[in-house]
Amino acid sequence: MRILILGAGVVGVSSAWHLLKDGHDVTVIDRALPAQGGASFGNAGLIAPGHSFAWASPKALKVLLKSFYRQDQAFRMRFPPDLQLLDWGLRFLSQCNNTAARTNTLAKHRLCLYSQKILQQMVEETGIAYEKRTGGLLYLHRNKDSLEAGSANMKILEEDGLPLEIVDPDRAAEIDPCLKKVRHRIAGGIFIPGDESGDSRLFTEGLTRACEKMGGKFIFGPVIRSIEADQNQVERVVTHQGDFEADLYLLCLGCWSPQLTKPIGVNLPVYPVKGYSITFPIKNEEEAPRLGGVDEDHLLAYAPMGKRLRLTSYAEFAGYDTRHQPQDFTLMTQHAKSLFPEACDYTQPSYWAGLRPMTPEGYPIFGTGKHHNLYYNTGHGHMGWTMSCGSAKIIADLVASRKPEFDISAMGVR
Repeated sequence: MRILILGAGVVGVSSAWHLLKDGHDVTVIDRALPAQGGASFGNAGLIAPGHSFAWASPKALKVLLKSFYRQDQAFRMRFPPDLQLLDWGLRFLSQCNNTAARTNTLAKHRLCLYSQKILQQMVEETGIAYEKRTGGLLYLHRNKDSLEAGSANMKILEEDGLPLEIVDPDRAAEIDPCLKKVRHRIAGGIFIPGDESGDSRLFTEGLTRACEKMGGKFIFGPVIRSIEADQNQVERVVTHQGDFEADLYLLCLGCWSPQLTKPIGVNLPVYPVKGYSITFPIKNEEEAPRLGGVDEDHLLAYAPMGKRLRLTSYAEFAGYDTRHQPQDFTLMTQHAKSLFPEACDYTQPSYWAGLRPMTPEGYPIFGTGKHHNLYYNTGHGHMGWTMSCGSAKIIADLVASRKPEFDISAMGVR
């Protein structure tokens, strides 16, 4: 079957790999090179089932209210004049209750665990190098109350089968020796031994080469203008470099997906949530973290990537604006210096901001809608790197009319 994939991020390229394995004729188009145009480029790098909590919860409402008058919050509202945000926001509010938060968290957690298993199988088969770090992640808390609350929150994942360890500062420093000198600044943390990290850009680039060896075609540069369809079938994809036709189309464009589907009568509940990342060269490996993790009190994620340290934070509702300036990263850098004061050359920052494609529930959209030959694999939010490989396997199973190994009954077009 001729399959056209829209989007060459980690989700689109992973989907291409699984579809090629099934013997399909696969073409991928994107305006940018692999993992260059979206969230796959500069994300946190964490492969983190241990951080798969739903954003929509009663607590989220309090945090958003604080963001109206405090600029040091990890969640920020910019209120763009956007009807898409209004519709998405109402759906998000409907999920901000304990029952929905529990249901959505468990769904995310199970998809993350499944996807991590598929990632490991893909890496074993392809041998792709992507600054992989196994051995776990540390979720650090700065004070006792925060640690107690974090430990209580983790029970839902622990009861769902996730191995974890509550650690004091000395044990945290034993797990990652870079914390020895700053252990007085933390109350402890939660260690998830099965979590890991890696550079999704390097993985996507390596997987692209693997796909090309299997006969996959990648066309970079076309700006996708529209999808042309009748009542129940897509006929072509229109770009500024011409039209593309296929038997089946797969939409993997993250937060840009709704812009293409709305004109054909499909309103996808996906909205961009802006995140910021900064990457520093490591100057002292003895003082740098061996493992990735999260400073939970500041929602600052960190991941060592070879001779670099990636830092990521903030969830900003600002529409499709990806602009940034150095002062946007000041607090992130200060928090990082308090944990890793001698690790990096903090005078050599590499700044980036990108858009996470969030659904109100926090998990992606799979399968087909009103058009039988248009498949969806989009809306992975802040867990796109973690969820990508399992999501790709699910799509390949759906295309082949195989029952997926993972239950996606709640994850269809909605």
